[in-house]
Amino acid sequence: MKRLHDKVNIIPLIAKADTLTAEECRDFKKQIMKEIEENKIKIYEFPEMPEDEDDSKDNKVLKDRVPFAVVGSNSVLEVNGKRVRGRQYPWGVAEVENLEHCDFITLRNMLIRTHMQDLKDVTNNVHYENYRCRKLTAITAGEGRKVSSKVSGKNPLSQFQDEKKEHDLKMKKMEAEMEQVFEMKVMEKKKKLKDSEADLRRRDEQMRKSLEQQQRELEEKRKQFEKDKAVFDESVRLSGSRMLNNKSMGDKKSKDKKKTLF
Repeated sequence: MKRLHDKVNIIPLIAKADTLTAEECRDFKKQIMKEIEENKIKIYEFPEMPEDEDDSKDNKVLKDRVPFAVVGSNSVLEVNGKRVRGRQYPWGVAEVENLEHCDFITLRNMLIRTHMQDLKDVTNNVHYENYRCRKLTAITAGEGRKVSSKVSGKNPLSQFQDEKKEHDLKMKKMEAEMEQVFEMKVMEKKKKLKDSEADLRRRDEQMRKSLEQQQRELEEKRKQFEKDKAVFDESVRLSGSRMLNNKSMGDKKSKDKKKTLF
């Protein structure tokens, strides 16, 4: 709580208040408020209202109930013909939405109905402004980080402008480095693509030469086949001619024999 009380609105609560008797709860509240005061912890302070207004009475009721003792339950029970959210015990029911049993309704109304805008205003006008003031003081006084001699004594606006320029320079430097890295990656990618393209061309050339070699071999085989075929055809033709000559000579001899016989 000490680390948070100057950053956010603190509203102290007592959880599981149904484990305490009414007297124990009152004593526990007094003890908590005493420890908060001894440790100088700042909790949310309800806005001051004129005494003649109704809101002043409501604020007094709220202040008297801090810290809020609450009971939580996800069970719905039936009590006296009404369905209520609460906890069932052998001696009775602790109702969540009963002011005689806990402060849940008061806390709910305070957070989302009566004091929501004030909580926002305190966060913005007090906590944020305190944070902003501490940051500006740290810049001008050199707390939290070293301030160069060139900017010491400057007002916060000038300091912020200098920091903005420094930030812009850093961003430009980072952009230049990123562009350089990007260009290097692009160059590496291009080199890989060129190598792949050269490899593909080399393979294509090898395949083309291999196909040309196979084509030449097939052409030579075709020529040799045609030459062999021509020789074979010539030999067949000569064989046929000899057979015809032999036959004609045989026929002539037989005719000559017949003539001699007559």
